[in-house]
Amino acid sequence: MAMDAKHGLYKGQEMPLQRDVEVISIPFGKTITLPEDSVVAVMQAKGSSVSVSYEGRLYLIEGQDLDALGLTPTPRPTLDPAASEEEMEAFVWEQLRTCFDPEIPVNIVELGLVYGCRIERLLSGERMVTIRMTLTAPGCGMGDVIAEDARRKILGAPQFSKVHVEIVFDPPWSREMMSEEARLELGMF
Repeated sequence: MAMDAKHGLYKGQEMPLQRDVEVISIPFGKTITLPEDSVVAVMQAKGSSVSVSYEGRLYLIEGQDLDALGLTPTPRPTLDPAASEEEMEAFVWEQLRTCFDPEIPVNIVELGLVYGCRIERLLSGERMVTIRMTLTAPGCGMGDVIAEDARRKILGAPQFSKVHVEIVFDPPWSREMMSEEARLELGMF
């Protein structure tokens, strides 16, 4: 069994939830609440999130809710209210690097799934982030989960009121889009 050094968890490790916790269902991307004392099994602990199995279904527990697993929570990402445009864009990319396909242990940026992001000021004065990304395959069912994870993390910054994730398949994703780091991690040379 492999241990995740950051979280101190083993894949397959079972543990009871220490409180009710809001989770994102995989692959549907919908939010539900798992009740306290539910026994979950750790599937993957990457970035600031942990994916768990409960009653034959998969769920994503976000970093700020890790105390439900008895772990130290990761504070919800935020950004200084006086941040510059460059700092805002860097924040978005930083948050995207904490998003993982629940089936692949490499973040979506290093996998080459994110084609770009744009920050726009709306007529209302609010800022909206548009992320253009793809999936490893058109039939991949993880798009909603990844999109919801990215939305929640980016909305931790007070500057952003909306996040739109556009999933596209042109150009189609290929292994060549992965960073060298991702290829090393996955053993794909």
